[in-house]
Amino acid sequence: MPATKSDISIDSQVISRVYGKGRGSVFTPNDFSDLGAYTAVAKSLSRYAKAGTIRRLAPGVYDYPATHPLTGTLSPSPEKVARALAGRDATKLQPAGAYAANLLGLSEQVPMRVIFLTDGHSRKVKVGTMEILLRHSSTRFLSTRTEIGGLIIQALRHIGKDHVSDREYAILLKRIPAKARKEMLADIRRAPVWIANIMRKLAAEPE
Repeated sequence: MPATKSDISIDSQVISRVYGKGRGSVFTPNDFSDLGAYTAVAKSLSRYAKAGTIRRLAPGVYDYPATHPLTGTLSPSPEKVARALAGRDATKLQPAGAYAANLLGLSEQVPMRVIFLTDGHSRKVKVGTMEILLRHSSTRFLSTRTEIGGLIIQALRHIGKDHVSDREYAILLKRIPAKARKEMLADIRRAPVWIANIMRKLAAEPE
């Protein structure tokens, strides 16, 4: 069936916005809801994906892939996929589990299951071999005042009290800048006692 004038109009608006977002951006039909009906936008994105202009990552999730001159098309970051999934429902996303540990250098392996805590709806999507999970959580774990505070609390909760050795402490000391170590003191009341003690010790280290 040939495209109608309405389809062409939505297509042009959709691709214009995609280009405006820039390479590396991730989006869903909901990001274009002001341009037309959901089904019309979804069909437009599907057409551009089939044409190779954008890439379909999972059902209803697309990106305008970034490229590298040597390695070619790049995979999107888990954070961008999570933010696209969360949409307007969530105001905060907090990396958790093995992914939080990886971000702080406490684990060298990028997990195949990436978890984000959210104040929005729980959702999950598989992108390639990686599963990205948004898990609805209480405000207790989302009320940290600093990004590093939330990250270290989640990373250490994942590792567990009995598995934080001098090695892990040394990694955190090297990885977290002195200024950030002091800033995370604002979040010690939101951490379990044993994690709060580690945060205090890190903050007290000389610059």
